[in-house]
Amino acid sequence: MADYTQMWTELGLNHDNHNALLDNLGKAYQSIFMAQEKRPEGMSYFDFVMSEAHGLRIQELREEQEAGRKIIGSFCVFVPEELVLAAGCTAVGLCAGADFAQEEVEKVLPRNTCSLIKSFFGFKLGKVCPYMEVSDMIVGENTCDGKKKSFEIFKDMVPNFYQMDLPQTKTPMARHMLKQEFKSFVEKLEEMTGKSISLESLKQGIATVNAKRQALRRLSMLRAADPAPISGLDALLINQIAFLDNPIRFTEKVNALCDELELLVKENKGAKTAKAPRVLISGCPMAIPNWKIPAIIESTGAVIVGEESCIGERGQRNLTDDSADNLDGLMDSITDRYLKIDCAVFTPNQERVNHIKEMSQQYNADGVIHYGLQFCQPYIMESYSVEKELEKQNISVLRLETDYSQEDMGQLSTRVEAFVEIIK
Repeated sequence: MADYTQMWTELGLNHDNHNALLDNLGKAYQSIFMAQEKRPEGMSYFDFVMSEAHGLRIQELREEQEAGRKIIGSFCVFVPEELVLAAGCTAVGLCAGADFAQEEVEKVLPRNTCSLIKSFFGFKLGKVCPYMEVSDMIVGENTCDGKKKSFEIFKDMVPNFYQMDLPQTKTPMARHMLKQEFKSFVEKLEEMTGKSISLESLKQGIATVNAKRQALRRLSMLRAADPAPISGLDALLINQIAFLDNPIRFTEKVNALCDELELLVKENKGAKTAKAPRVLISGCPMAIPNWKIPAIIESTGAVIVGEESCIGERGQRNLTDDSADNLDGLMDSITDRYLKIDCAVFTPNQERVNHIKEMSQQYNADGVIHYGLQFCQPYIMESYSVEKELEKQNISVLRLETDYSQEDMGQLSTRVEAFVEIIK
């Protein structure tokens, strides 16, 4: 990596904290990803992106700003990238996958707050996330009560904060509310940029995001092969990078990787051995650098064949219909697409259970590991009904609840190893 010290200084990062973060991240990446065998050659691009995630990519974003483009940071797949692109802006995901500055965080948040929420507070208080600092606007979405109330505090730390409300049912009234929220978001983007979103720009934004989702979907479908041509760790990494990289470049690289994987499938070559235990992960999103559970699973010799997660299939499986010939029609299409997301905040949420069953069959999974972040009430509470529904279908399930620390690694490894032995 080149020397980006001056850029990080201009962004207001804490150098000691940031260097410690990069050091720990680099060591974890080497031991988890680079130690894998039989990695596809196409993964070299994604390794490069990770090596420059806080360097070259941030420099690119600053160059976009200098050219007049706004950077929009967000935490959730409910913030429509189509609208961001249509407004001539760039969307980036924000840091929320590791513990940082926890002592400072617990001065402002209860100790028993969801790990993801405490994480993005820690990255802000510790001044270690360049994506937060480079963003011209940060969008917080009221998916759960924890986020909703924590944003009341967070908005005082972030002067460029915009809060988006979301429904928690899928009734006609809820759909109307979501469409109005998206319209308000458009108004905010137009106010910020001084430009109006046009029919043409919105269609282009939809086309760009649809192409990215189609590439990720192509990658997902290839994982149904036995042996799986790519590890679950590498597939997760690609889904994580989707929130950071330039969308057009990212789509090209994912499709190029898929071309390679198709050849591997034809040659019956895989990242793991044939007949390796096949695991589907379901539950909370796993943002960079949250690789703990996947690393434990694949260290047993099992292979992760899918993620029923926001950073995974839940976030990319539905396309946005671009056939309408007017802006209001396209806003209807965007609303309908995002209302299909089966996040655990919705009630009732039978669609999510059905989706897990569908994925289990589609990817020939031998078992499902339901991953819940500690104190994430929606997913932890929903894990009970998920387990009962899957057991009716004779699908083996292991429920795990953890946080971002390494303290429970031994216990988790023991439980995962036992589960993998059962599903072999």
